[in-house]
Amino acid sequence: MAFWLAKTEPAECGIEDFERAPATPIAWVGVRNYQARNYLKTMVEGDAVLVYHSSCKLIGVAGVVRVTRTAYPDPTQFDSSSPYHDPKSPADAPRWVAVDMVFERRLPELLTLDALRALPALAQMPLLQRGNRLSVMPVTAAEWAH
Repeated sequence: MAFWLAKTEPAECGIEDFERAPATPIAWVGVRNYQARNYLKTMVEGDAVLVYHSSCKLIGVAGVVRVTRTAYPDPTQFDSSSPYHDPKSPADAPRWVAVDMVFERRLPELLTLDALRALPALAQMPLLQRGNRLSVMPVTAAEWAH
């Protein structure tokens, strides 16, 4: 099992959306960065994912979800009405992928960026590195355990 962090805007898809229907998989769609896409491609069923709320009033890690379906073509890339539409993505060799995830748990309180930065054991976490804007990133087993 691997560990990940996925950033999202809660107005679009947050931990509350997963919590509302805990047994219903939600597709993680709309990733349009090649490195983040490559991370999605390596996720396997059972991997644990920290849900990080960004671009909102309360920013931080809000909960945990689990991967239930590995990478498959992101349907939003072919939907011309979607903000994630990619007209250059060929149907026979899609550029972008999605993974399905289900709710595991909400954290008792939001782990803010400042709270994460205050933990020396997390100093090398990609989220805390200057200039890191990836929407999907790995978390080491040691970082997860801490």
